[in-house]
Amino acid sequence: MYVKICGVRRQEDALLAAELGADAIGLLVGQKHNSLDFISATVAREIARALPPSMDAVLVTHLKEIDQLERLLQQSEITTIQLHSEIAPSSVERLRHRLPGVKIFKSINVISADSVAYPDAFKKLVDGFVLDSINLATNQVGGTGKTDDWSVSRQIVMRYPEVPIILAGGLNSENVRSAIERVRPFGVDVNSGRKAADGFKDPRKMEAFIVQAKHEQSS
Repeated sequence: MYVKICGVRRQEDALLAAELGADAIGLLVGQKHNSLDFISATVAREIARALPPSMDAVLVTHLKEIDQLERLLQQSEITTIQLHSEIAPSSVERLRHRLPGVKIFKSINVISADSVAYPDAFKKLVDGFVLDSINLATNQVGGTGKTDDWSVSRQIVMRYPEVPIILAGGLNSENVRSAIERVRPFGVDVNSGRKAADGFKDPRKMEAFIVQAKHEQSS
């Protein structure tokens, strides 16, 4: 089971995630909605440079203007991007043509049964999807700490078997195995569920989450 620890803001958390067996970290750069986890492209670059070869760095962004996205990728030197915005399929296609070597993941806000068909326009343009929750009341797109409707998420996974799909939204060590069993995603992604009181990652919570997610793979 692919495990991504999102919202990493410092090098020691990134290295600990790698040591504990995570496959990727998410570095939030380019903010439009509420979140305390955004960092600069320069900080993201330094964190990504420190990672072992076995771990992927993913640039997670709210931005959707192509020039801005290209600039962030160049500044951060990161080669995987997660588009956490309502970017148009035509813009994703342009980004793909400009930067053919970059892996692109598109977020899907799992709101209702209508969300199942949303990926249709993107499925041939991206390398994967991230299913996440949204909180309009707090202007949070991802990182909400709220689970989405796993029955809808399962329908999305079943509809697009050719595309890797990562489940996010309100996951923690207590519910991740149930989520994997219900949804059967390619991977899982956690942010707020692994935070300590200081806002950085809690080592024990990170370890517990990774153990539970990876255990499901072998069971």
